[in-house]
Amino acid sequence: MVGLLSAMNRKLLRDLWRLRAQALAIALVIASGAALLITSLTTEEALRDTTDAYYERNRLANVFASLTRAPQRLIHRIETIPGVRQAETRIVDLATVDFADFPEPVSARIVSLPTHGNPVLNRIVLRAGRLPEQGREDEAVLGERFAASHGIALGGSVSVLMEGRKRTVTVVGIALSPEFIYLIGPGAIMPDDERYGVLWMNREVMEGAYDMKNAFNEVSLTLTRGTDPEPVIDALDTLLARYGGAGAYGRDLQLSNRFVQNEIEQQHTMAITLPAIFMAVAAFLTNMIMGRVIAMEREEIGLFKAFGYSTAAVGWHYLKMVLAITGLGILVGAAVGSWLGRFNMTLYAEVFQFPFLVYRPGPQAYAIAALVCVAATVGGSAVALRRAVQLPPAEAMRPPAPPIYKRTRFSTSAFARWMDEPTRMILRRLARWPLQTGFSLLGIALSLAVLVLAMQWGDSVDKMIEDQFFRASHQDATVSLFEAAPLNVLNDAAALPGVMVVEGQRGVTARIRYRNIARRQGIIGRMDGATLSPLHDAKKGPLPVPRGGVAISTTMADILGIRRGDTVTLEILEGRRPVVQVPVVEVFETYIDTPIVMHLDTLSDLMLESPQINTLLVRVDPAFKAEFLAALKEMPKIGSVGFRQAVIDMFYATVDKNLNVFIGIFTVFSCTLAFGVIYNTLRIALAERSRELATLRVLGFGRGEISYILLGETGILAVAAVPVGILCGAILSWYIAEQFATELFRIPLIIRHQTAGLATVIILATVIVCALIVRRRLDHLDLIAVLKTRE
Repeated sequence: MVGLLSAMNRKLLRDLWRLRAQALAIALVIASGAALLITSLTTEEALRDTTDAYYERNRLANVFASLTRAPQRLIHRIETIPGVRQAETRIVDLATVDFADFPEPVSARIVSLPTHGNPVLNRIVLRAGRLPEQGREDEAVLGERFAASHGIALGGSVSVLMEGRKRTVTVVGIALSPEFIYLIGPGAIMPDDERYGVLWMNREVMEGAYDMKNAFNEVSLTLTRGTDPEPVIDALDTLLARYGGAGAYGRDLQLSNRFVQNEIEQQHTMAITLPAIFMAVAAFLTNMIMGRVIAMEREEIGLFKAFGYSTAAVGWHYLKMVLAITGLGILVGAAVGSWLGRFNMTLYAEVFQFPFLVYRPGPQAYAIAALVCVAATVGGSAVALRRAVQLPPAEAMRPPAPPIYKRTRFSTSAFARWMDEPTRMILRRLARWPLQTGFSLLGIALSLAVLVLAMQWGDSVDKMIEDQFFRASHQDATVSLFEAAPLNVLNDAAALPGVMVVEGQRGVTARIRYRNIARRQGIIGRMDGATLSPLHDAKKGPLPVPRGGVAISTTMADILGIRRGDTVTLEILEGRRPVVQVPVVEVFETYIDTPIVMHLDTLSDLMLESPQINTLLVRVDPAFKAEFLAALKEMPKIGSVGFRQAVIDMFYATVDKNLNVFIGIFTVFSCTLAFGVIYNTLRIALAERSRELATLRVLGFGRGEISYILLGETGILAVAAVPVGILCGAILSWYIAEQFATELFRIPLIIRHQTAGLATVIILATVIVCALIVRRRLDHLDLIAVLKTRE
């Protein structure tokens, strides 16, 4: 087989085998970048395909609206709104579910099902069992994870408190819904399948329980193709205003869909940012190794041209070497990227409630990765390849002109005289080749930067938890009421067993507008002296609750383009629905959601009503927690209950699992990047200086001194790269945090000393491993063969 190859191709195979270790190191760097790119692109594609297929098959609505109560006949007027293809009404409410073996009260979103069959819109996917039969008041369908978390199977029963009446229902079906891919309770930030779920019941049952005979309190719409949802939303709001409409919104603001789309956008950001680092380093390494190969083969290049090989043939020969290394990296990267993409989707399957996963990566992701890799390596080696094709045969047959050395101020300084000769040799070489030194240092620094980026996420999550749950929240439980109640409800709550402190706040839905930008947003009304949930700025600490205006989060301020002192328009979407203009009194920083806060008295004045609250914040004596929980289960006015410690535990359980995987993967990639840079730097240095080092050995230098001269350069570069790498890691982390920031979450930039130290240790350990490998080759250096080699 080898005999059938041309002379040039046989030489190519010999060169690749001779450079196999260096070529493999570069291929691994390329593979890491390709794997990251393919993972992000295929995950983005799979998430998008899965959600699109799920939405289409089960007809997720384009527009949603909730209201207090409207007659069923209103559906005909809704269907006449221009652009509406189909509309469907339903009854939705919150209820308390009592599981005998679970001490805490559990909240559920109860959704009505049509009398016959599945809904037309927002269809549910039965995973087991059947839908409730007509006329059966004791049958229900439970969300799959909700049922699994409490061990409820088909035929099991649960107790549901609906409008003060407790009824026992039999679970006849287990289901999922495209409306609840990411299901979180009111005021929560993470799914908690033990404490919040969804339950479907016959509409006729809910009509009787909630006094909704021939009425509804939610409506969903699908639109004709190409219809702008905003005019439809405006028309629907106008139609529902007299019925207590709380503001219609499009699919883009539907909570579950927002979380899914945020993940898709973050995968897109990941595909753009991180692989670029690996491709840049791959370009540098390719240029470095090809430059060395072409410098060593000047004589062969001259012979090729003297024997009649064209300039194009010579250039193509060396380009094939680059493409062979790149091709190996692409193949390994494609395999690893495909596996990571599938693994990534299994992690998402644990977070998102999909009935199926579509992971069929098309050729586009692999083609993009291949093109990016080839462009990086060919572009990186372009200068070296140009030098090869432009080298005249006569000049190529002669050795290159030796570099010109001259005495510098450093060599004559007292500092230099104080050093030993090997150290002076190291520093002189680093100073005489500043470009090569700078690129090698930057390569090590970038590998450290990627590792810092991965590891600092743990610090950032800890900061979010500390700020949100220990500085801005001090209550043990948050109790949401079905409807706003007078302030004397605080006295009733204070009388519950174990309650030490209770505070109230009012949440209303509003539309905030500034110039031509508007957002549907909840407004929180807080009392003076609130200690359980104070107005908290992540950077400034506690702030006074503003009177006569609003305090707005920095994220919402950026969205609306406002700052302190500006005047915004508030359209309250509840009660008398007043439209007022209020000043922005304070802008505060928070990492979760985009809250707007005002004084409870100010909010009550705007709504033209006496002060009322619909949320209770409670501190409970741990000794009476069981009695407190039992009392909550019997309270009919409660819509949902959230426990701070449960949210913290769930947050850590969810984040830590995925975060540890993320950090582990990036640690491997970072070490691969560092290995590729350091190993190639050392091997090229050994090849370039083997004659010099052999001469020193003959002159009497020991193996330790020779190793110190060669490896000391890399040691100095590694130590110098540490502050640069940490700085680059901080910049990269800041950039990623900015790109990943959404209205739901912002990641603070926190890098603790321990994190930077551990990342540094990992990279320095990689440097030591590379040094030991090259030291072994140096110890086995054939002095006679090296000294016979032509300079």
